This record gives sequence, structure tokens and C-alpha cells, in this order.
Amino acid sequence: MKRRIFISTGEVSGDWHGSILIQALQNSARQRDLELEILALGGDRMVAAGATLLGNTVGIGSIGLVEALPYVLPTLLVQWRAKQQLKKFPPDLVILIDYVTPNIGMGYFTKRQLQVPVIYYIAPQEWVWSFNDKNTQAIAGFTDRILSIFPQEAKYYAEQGAQVKWVGHPLVDLMDRVPDRATARQQLGISSEDLVVVLLPASRSQELKYLLPVMLQTAKLIQAQLPQVKFWLPLSLEKYRPNVERLLSQYGVKADVVSHPSQLVIRAADLVLSKSGTVNLETALLNVPQVVIYRVSTVTAWIARHLLHFYIPFMSPPNLVQMKAIVPEFLQEAASPESVSQACLELLLNERSRQQMLYNYAEMRNCLGGNGAIERVATEILDALPVNNLN
Repeated sequence: MKRRIFISTGEVSGDWHGSILIQALQNSARQRDLELEILALGGDRMVAAGATLLGNTVGIGSIGLVEALPYVLPTLLVQWRAKQQLKKFPPDLVILIDYVTPNIGMGYFTKRQLQVPVIYYIAPQEWVWSFNDKNTQAIAGFTDRILSIFPQEAKYYAEQGAQVKWVGHPLVDLMDRVPDRATARQQLGISSEDLVVVLLPASRSQELKYLLPVMLQTAKLIQAQLPQVKFWLPLSLEKYRPNVERLLSQYGVKADVVSHPSQLVIRAADLVLSKSGTVNLETALLNVPQVVIYRVSTVTAWIARHLLHFYIPFMSPPNLVQMKAIVPEFLQEAASPESVSQACLELLLNERSRQQMLYNYAEMRNCLGGNGAIERVATEILDALPVNNLN
């Protein structure tokens, strides 16, 4: 029996989550004697997992109002092409992964025109920054079920009238598979005595512009206090290498720029200085101290604050799980090299501060659900396949 599933996502993290989901779906389908055809908007990782790509959305994502403008037309074009294909080859089920604005449009299209079930897995974080109730109402309206990875997310969407199931966070299992610190260092050629700080500035091109200069200025201040420190910078996309190497040269910072899996490099680190995003939760589950920063353009920041009255209690996932300050965060003007470097040095030099963060990580992990989240997601999705729509 062959069933067709369409998955829509974007950006590096969505492609990664999508690829892991596809693997779990294929494994669960084999146990049910089902043959799956996966169509997708995503990236190369999803293709490697077995998807037929209807459009590549990894390189056309952004955060911020002004920053998003160059990507509007490319996103609309990719989605238009995908919709034409879906009209010809309708799926049995649609899965949306994050990617808020594009996926709201895709959700409306698939629900109204294709009239197939829609599942949102890793729903947009409206539960954190909900200044746009229309987005929340839209998501609750066109989804048949939301598979939630955070307890607070499940509570929020349920209160909005959505059908929600909390499945736990898939990163719990995935980070358990990463080699331990000693093995990671051995594989990367890092000595056990080396003091290593990992810089993670970007999964989007805009983040190189706004975040990497701050990180490199911070790196110089750290090195002034700790001359023995070594910096590593894993690339999220190889296409960023020329810009990264140019900025390293410009700011006079030496760093190993590598294409190794970021999780392996993080595991080997003494400290991670990172942008805000999924990688913060990966770092916490890998038990490595971290400092988080984020910046957008001054125009976007002004509009968000003064016109949209945008406010978030925290921005990094480890702090959002319990709404508790576990890791230091520096947003916009607060992300100065002086302030960020002080927070980094505190974690590098003060063992008590490091141990307190690791203790808080353990508490946070207990709130993310038990092992087996991705298998639970696959089961929910396959159970939702309509029984009367066979291809």
C-alpha cells in the first residue's frame, strides 16, 4: 500500500528536523507494510533521507521585517511551483514544520483546496511572542492536530481551541547519540588540555552580518584574558565559508572553520557562544555551558518595539522550557562585546557558575519528556492517514 505525504519546512533547522522525521516515518511505515512517497519543501538533508523535493527553502529564510523583504518573492515562487505539483499529485496528509509565515499560507492552501488532513509538528513559537493573534487563530483553524514539543506550547495552543498532543522533544534522543566529550575531541584532533570556545553565528545569511562581528570582537576580548583559548566555528552551510573567512581576517581572529557536524564540535567545547535558536537546546542537552546573543537591524528592532510592542520573556529555548534564566542572553543593544565577553569569561573561569548551569540543564531536560519523541511523532502521523484515500 502506497501513501503520499507532503512535508513543508524551511531553513537549516527545519531541513534537519524534517530529515529526522522522514527517517522515523519510513521506519514506522515498514513495520506497517506501508510504502511512503514523501514530497517536500526543504533541503538537501531531507532529500538524503528519501524525500522528493518540490523546492529548496533552506536558503530563503530570515528573521525580522526588513530582513525578510528580499526573500518574499523567492518564497512565493517556490510555494507556487509546489502548489502546482500538489494539485497534480495530491497528498494523503500534510505536515508543516515551523517556518511560520510561509507555512500558514501552505496550511490554508492544503486544507481548503486539497482538503487533506494537516498536522503541525514543531509549531511556531506564538506561545512565546504572540503579538499576532491572527497567526495563532490561523494555525488552530487549519490544523487537524498540533504535535507539540514543549509543554507550554501544548497548553497555549490547546487554550486557543486546537487539537494538541504533547509528544516531547526529539532532541533528547538525538543528542544522546552524539559521542561523549573525550571521543568527540579525539575525532576532531583536539587535545584534552585545549581550552575550546565554539562560535555559532549563523544558519541564515543575515545572521553573519549582524552576529559574527560581535562574536569576533568578543573573541578578541576573551583571548586577551585567556591567550591559550582556541576558537572553532562549524559552518551550518558551506556557502558561508568565504564570508566567514573574510570576517575572521578582518577582525584578526584565528579560528578553525569546519564542516563537521555542529553537535560533535559542541560536545568537544568548553563553552559555546551562539546565536539564539535550536542550537541552544542542543548545547544544553550536550551539557556544555553557553552564552546566547541575537541582533536584527535597527529598523526592525525599532518597529518591533514601538509599533508592534514586541516583547519576549526569553529568546533561547533552554530558558523558555521553564521560563527560567538558565543561560545568559544578550539581545540587540545589550549584545555588546564587553558584556558578552564578561559572561563568557565567568563561565570559563568560575567553576561554580559552570556547575550551576549544568545543574539547571538537568532540571530542564526533565521537562522535555522521555525518550522516543520522534517515534511517537511518526506513530501519530501514520495513524492520521485517511483510510479512505488510497493511491
